[in-house]
Amino acid sequence: MKLKKKVKKTIVIIVVILLLAALAFLILRKTLFKETVKEPQVLNKIDDYGYVLKDNKSKKYQKEFTELVKILKKDPVNEEEYASKIAEMFIIDFYSLSDKSAKTDVGGVDFVHPDILNNFLENAEDTLYKHVESNIYGNRNQSLPTIDSVNIESVEKTSFTYGEETDENAYLIKATWTYKEEAFSDYQSKASMIFIHKDKKLYLAELG
Repeated sequence: MKLKKKVKKTIVIIVVILLLAALAFLILRKTLFKETVKEPQVLNKIDDYGYVLKDNKSKKYQKEFTELVKILKKDPVNEEEYASKIAEMFIIDFYSLSDKSAKTDVGGVDFVHPDILNNFLENAEDTLYKHVESNIYGNRNQSLPTIDSVNIESVEKTSFTYGEETDENAYLIKATWTYKEEAFSDYQSKASMIFIHKDKKLYLAELG
């Protein structure tokens, strides 16, 4: 009887030691091999419009941001150029998934009207971004699309009603684009966008 108790006690001690060893290993691993997430740094910004460029954006997007800076420095601002440029930037940022860190890292949000932003994010995460794997630590192997070129087909003034307000000088922009990867050639490659005014800024109000 005493022997059985000693065996049971020994087994319990061994189990406890193994659990403590496993816990110590996990703590040590986290300490020695801690994976860090790089915080994006601000490269440029347009204070009067609240646009901010961070280094996690693609080189193509960064180039277009520089062009946007030039457009918005003009006095007066050519709104047709402004609308065309942010339409192009929206397409580059929204439809390129290869530079996104996760399904919640939705592109193009800087240009989406605040009143529809939550719905826009929800729809994006449930559709286009649904299968984007996490790349927080930079070790993703998933193949994802990258925008190659964007062509603004047309820009025209239009009237657009949202809520109880109507913007008589909204912009209807039609665009087409291509992807760098042949595997994504059957993905969406054209859209119609409506940009409306909110103070002096233009925002995407409709995407079709």
